[in-house]
Amino acid sequence: APGLKVVYCSNPYNAKGLLTSAIESNDPVIFFEPKRCYRGPFYGDPHKVPTWNSHPDGEVPEEYYSTPLEEARVMMEGNSCTVISWGAMVHVAEQAIKNSGIDCDLIDLQTLVPWDRDTVVNSIKKTGRCVIVHEAPKTSGFGAEMSASIQERCFYHLEAPIIRVTGWDTPFPHTTEWDYLPSPERIADAIKKTQEE
Repeated sequence: APGLKVVYCSNPYNAKGLLTSAIESNDPVIFFEPKRCYRGPFYGDPHKVPTWNSHPDGEVPEEYYSTPLEEARVMMEGNSCTVISWGAMVHVAEQAIKNSGIDCDLIDLQTLVPWDRDTVVNSIKKTGRCVIVHEAPKTSGFGAEMSASIQERCFYHLEAPIIRVTGWDTPFPHTTEWDYLPSPERIADAIKKTQEE
């Protein structure tokens, strides 16, 4: 909806920065904070969740700062593929990139509405490949909107089809949620598949 902003933090540092910007915004802002990131960065294994203590984004300064809305953050840089995610899935995607051994740009979108098309487009023009990762089902998920927009802007730069790694098209199963959510293995497989084209 016009005028409505949607932000999705992925760590303590950008949680404070984005919330500060949301409060200062003249527009209404929906602020999502993934519970999987409360204890530490979630890398896909529910039994091995580290704390934020030793993570560079776990430190939250007491003094004032803000994180601009509508600006994505490039967390990792590479030339072979662009991986886009937000929230808890950013850390799962980070683990997948490390597991794949393929150098990728990892973009933490931070703001979903309106999203930072320029950062995404510039990355894809460099890499020629794209993987979108999110927790929601594939059908009607936000990744579908992004994929369409990327296709419109980057068609002649894409060297492989855009791949979405998402939750399954089923109701969310709380007892088997770890089988439902994108895993580092599924994401790494998608990254490798983009290299085959």
